Amino acid sequence: MQARADDEVDRLVTAWARERPDLDASPLLVLSRVSRLAHHLDRARAEAFAGTDLVQWEFDVLAALRRSGAPHELSPSSLASATLVTSGTMTTRIDRLTARGLVERRPAPADRRGVLVRLTDEGARRVDAALADLLVRERSVLDVLGPDRSAQLADLLRRLLAPFEGPR
Repeated sequence: MQARADDEVDRLVTAWARERPDLDASPLLVLSRVSRLAHHLDRARAEAFAGTDLVQWEFDVLAALRRSGAPHELSPSSLASATLVTSGTMTTRIDRLTARGLVERRPAPADRRGVLVRLTDEGARRVDAALADLLVRERSVLDVLGPDRSAQLADLLRRLLAPFEGPR
């Protein structure tokens, strides 16, 4: 069996154990790695989206619309909920995406005062291309684990997220 090499998180936990032996820093062994991995994934996502001239928040909104199924439209409040932003933030984002020709607003048929946001053909093309590149990059990150361990990790992370996100 190969000896495990310490990483930056092991070194910081060891330093905390030395400096604050009265505290149990073991949660950092997991959660600092999750945090560092999220940072690296954010960089990889930015690279994946750059090829389609999108940034993370644009991808998030376009992807929510794309996943919604034909006709690929949602209310602004549904988009805000799906992307974890306020309604004011979503309004600004919709304005920007509309100006870029990636989404369009249209009146809601059931509510004359309501609006629906619909993905344009260009928005669909860009989000589909960004998703394909993203999945290639993310799959390569998980290759080190293999399918069984990836599934196990997905289950463990689901359990960790459950108290924050709850059932839908």
